[in-house]
Amino acid sequence: MTEPAFFEQGTPVGVLTAEPIGRVLDYTAPEGGCVIGAFVEVPLGPRRVMGVVWGPGSGGFDRARLRAVGQVLDAAPMRDQMRMFLTRTADYTLTPLPAMLRLATRAPGLGAPAATRRVYRAASQPPSRMTPARARVLAVMESFGGLALTLSELAQAAGVSAQVIKGLAAKGAILEEDAPRDLPYPMLDPKRPSLPLTAEQTAAADALRQKISDGTYGTTLLKGVTGSGKTEVYLEAVAECLRKGRQALVLLPEIALTAEFLTRVQARFGAAPAEWHSGVTQTERRRLWRMAGTGDVSLVVGARSALFLPFRDLGLIIVDEEHDSSYKQEDGVLYNARDMAVLRAALEGAAVVLASATPSLETWVNADAGKYARLDLPGRVGAAELPTMTAIDLRAESLSPNCWISPSLAQAVTQSLAQGEQALLFLNRRGYAPTTICRGCGHQIACDDCDARMVEHRFQKRLVCHQCGATKPVPQTCPACGVTGRMAPVGPGVERLAEETIARFPDARVAVLSSDLFGSARALKAQILAIAEGQADIIIGTQLVAKGHNFPLLTLVGVIDADLGLQGSDMRAAERTFQLMRQVAGRAGRAARKGRALLQTHQPDHPVIRAILGGDEETFWRAEAEARRSAGMPPFGRMAGIILSSTDMAQVFDFASELARRDGPLRAVGAQVFGPAPAPIARIRGRHRVRLLVRADKAAPLQTALAQWVAQLKPPGNLRVVIDIDPQSFF
Repeated sequence: MTEPAFFEQGTPVGVLTAEPIGRVLDYTAPEGGCVIGAFVEVPLGPRRVMGVVWGPGSGGFDRARLRAVGQVLDAAPMRDQMRMFLTRTADYTLTPLPAMLRLATRAPGLGAPAATRRVYRAASQPPSRMTPARARVLAVMESFGGLALTLSELAQAAGVSAQVIKGLAAKGAILEEDAPRDLPYPMLDPKRPSLPLTAEQTAAADALRQKISDGTYGTTLLKGVTGSGKTEVYLEAVAECLRKGRQALVLLPEIALTAEFLTRVQARFGAAPAEWHSGVTQTERRRLWRMAGTGDVSLVVGARSALFLPFRDLGLIIVDEEHDSSYKQEDGVLYNARDMAVLRAALEGAAVVLASATPSLETWVNADAGKYARLDLPGRVGAAELPTMTAIDLRAESLSPNCWISPSLAQAVTQSLAQGEQALLFLNRRGYAPTTICRGCGHQIACDDCDARMVEHRFQKRLVCHQCGATKPVPQTCPACGVTGRMAPVGPGVERLAEETIARFPDARVAVLSSDLFGSARALKAQILAIAEGQADIIIGTQLVAKGHNFPLLTLVGVIDADLGLQGSDMRAAERTFQLMRQVAGRAGRAARKGRALLQTHQPDHPVIRAILGGDEETFWRAEAEARRSAGMPPFGRMAGIILSSTDMAQVFDFASELARRDGPLRAVGAQVFGPAPAPIARIRGRHRVRLLVRADKAAPLQTALAQWVAQLKPPGNLRVVIDIDPQSFF
């Protein structure tokens, strides 16, 4: 039976709220009726909460006892495709539907009446007395061709006081009225010329334009080496999408990337796109949320949560640096924005472009199997060449104690500085030192609430837990043996590397790029811009520097510890190390000057290090894919991580053990359970953590089996069970 598009007053309707109730609630339609997808305000106990009309009522309640919907809110109704997207995502991630709705309504004031502001327009009646100030106001109004201006805008443009404008309004010489505060975004012009494209870029852009023109779903891997101009290619796809009158979304993995990207978009289309990320004001979030639903914004650039904006007609999704691990949400609703982008595009009839120089293995396999189309950009744009990559065998280097820059790397840095070029020293470890130890008794300073060593941040003069954020002063006396003056940092972080760099190169200007050293996204963007303009000679950075930045003077990249990512048992260790090393090396030589990358390693013959240096990416991906295939691991098998946590260690182990014993629903679909075992970080914020892993064939109905499995036991009130479908990390 087809659901009605409109519900008359008094008709039972099902309303989904973002409250943790777990189901759709029945109400009656309000006076004037309502449509499916309408945003409404409904009574819930003594409160009034926002919800969405999800469909007809269930019919299992006495209509006379149902409460009425309070009011229909002034917002574009949620489209069928969006409701289906939230439902499908909830089913896939095993997330309660109200939590999905909460993710899709993360903007303040959605239930409030539309905000207004006082504006002024030209009127045909001249003032009875003309003064120079009044004449300037009227001239400004005429120059704007009837457009409305706020009091401050008009006063500034005319060079007059507010009293002059209010006096004209009182005389009827200009009109004073209220207008919506949430105005549409400036229109982007897709007809403006692009930068000159190479033959390879033109071919790729033409292929993407054709896919957009077809107006149907399809996913394309845009694989291009660093500096090959992937951005200019996919902006041509955006232009085609805008020409078709549809909306486009560009997802970026890091807020720090937005400033440079917004500049490029404005140069291409003549206006800036809308932004959606944690650095945007709450007022702007509300405006964008509303304009996305009405179609009054054509291009949105945002972080992963922008995928849940209520677009009216989404025609294109770009996932830039699609391999980046930050696309996986690791708390709250656990989802991978790359995968959910493909799902949303399929429901919207939109195109997806996954752009990367080092694609994820999942994407590479889908392209190799023909499920995704693939476009390649094998060469850099213009005179720029790919950097040469060389290993520095640390076994053959003579390093002083507590030093991490080898003589060979130091010599290369000196040479770059002498030529007026920039050098980047890369170490993927924040802070000053990862461990603080007592040289007297061997005690290591740990977090009081987590099973994690506290990291010294010398710039802040604090020890910081990178799991829960707790801090404490660096102790002078060992808390275990009571001896003073024996506490010592062990191992390097970027702050300690910066200290060594300043001592070795005292005349060089050193800049440190690490996310924890900046109080705001604006400050981080300013530092990146300063580096790009040549205001630093040596850059010390974590993985933040590997994410798409363009430093024209940078010709040398030195990786301090290329072996760091190869440690541990993560099945993605080889893939992530390969991606990170190739990405960070790609920062070098992006302009006319030749670049080079030097990787310090104790394992120059390690297969991953050899693959990085050799540059034969296809061979690496095929070998990695074959290893995963033989082990039945993703993307050729399916995995789910189950993390159980409680303040009571015995309780959480007992519950996990009993759950593992009741694995019948999983065995019925051929799935295996591994564990329980303590999580790698076994205690966070005072909660003991136990992990179970489930592995199944790719075609197995894993979500259904998991839901039946965990439903067998009701956890005690203080025990939490979190299911992570397709886990990216196993902390």
